[in-house]
Amino acid sequence: MSGHSASRRLKTGLFLACVLTASLGLAGCSEIDDMFGSDSGSDISASAAPSPAGGPGAAMVPPTAEAPPTAGGAASAALVATITPVTIESGPDTGTAVNKTIQTLRGQMSGLETKLAANAQRLADLRSAGAQAAGSYQESKARITTRLQVGTTKGNPELVSEWNSAQASLDSLSGNINQLGALGTDVTADSSTAHFVLDQISATFNVSGAVDEDHRQLSLLEDETSQTIVLIDRLLGEISSDVQRQTAYVANERSGLTVLASAIKNGELYGGTPGIAASAASGTIQLSSAGTPLVVVRFDRPNVDYQQALYAALNQALQSRPNANFEVVAVAPTRGNAASVQIAQTTARRHAQEVVRSMTDMGVPASRVNVASSTDPAAAASEVRVFVR
Repeated sequence: MSGHSASRRLKTGLFLACVLTASLGLAGCSEIDDMFGSDSGSDISASAAPSPAGGPGAAMVPPTAEAPPTAGGAASAALVATITPVTIESGPDTGTAVNKTIQTLRGQMSGLETKLAANAQRLADLRSAGAQAAGSYQESKARITTRLQVGTTKGNPELVSEWNSAQASLDSLSGNINQLGALGTDVTADSSTAHFVLDQISATFNVSGAVDEDHRQLSLLEDETSQTIVLIDRLLGEISSDVQRQTAYVANERSGLTVLASAIKNGELYGGTPGIAASAASGTIQLSSAGTPLVVVRFDRPNVDYQQALYAALNQALQSRPNANFEVVAVAPTRGNAASVQIAQTTARRHAQEVVRSMTDMGVPASRVNVASSTDPAAAASEVRVFVR
């Protein structure tokens, strides 16, 4: 009996840990009005970005179409077919007190079989709904990336509408995960009940006053209960796998949507060929070396275009070091009188905040970005230097 109880506690604990992981991974994305706020008016030319020797798993890969997180129709039907409730056989009433207990336990198991079939169908329905939501999301994302790839206007309202549709589909997937968690809780309770019945059957074998027919019925019910426990545990495993898979999928796509929002705001798709020099208004992208900034942004003219170069540099840095932190340093020149230096420092800090906003729009968590200030007598204009820490 203690072995059954330990097994039940282990299975319940594993499922609750899975649901907890899901809830932690479902941080909401900011609203579209926040994502497409007023333009800052300042851009950046970049100067740097090493070509890392790291593997292909980039932390900021531009959004591309992916397979839905769950299988649809056929797979859902297959699930229902593989979790077929066990038929609880009836038996004659022998008139003994033991047989009365057997009938009570048999009734409990019959109720569990009905719930097992209903829960298997619930999982199949949730999988189908999840696949449909994922398909809608991928269609919206594909339309956005296609328009951005061929070129479009900044903040195109048609793409904003598509972004809202993609966001709604992801929200639907998040709701699907919550429903999976509720289903898992129900199935966990059924598993506990089934294990309790199995323990009661074992205990009833030792009750005096039974006839041979009673023990035959108990043996049959014990086998049926054991088979039911296997099916319930299989269903619980399927639910746990779906929660983990969909939680990871939604978390990754939330980050991708953040990048897409910034791309829509600027009217161009972030990306490009890493490691290849690109022309910029105040210089070129160069490979950085140890101890040098990853990116140097020189605000030596109005409306500097920087996002593409900044994105490429951050992408390559995160390929090499996925857990990297960044320090954004506002560098001001020291020319002129004290008032001029103070104005230059204020301007440099404002530019640094603009760079930080761009980085967070591109998917870098704000918790991994630190802002500092400095001066440089050799600087001809305000600069923002981004370091990897």
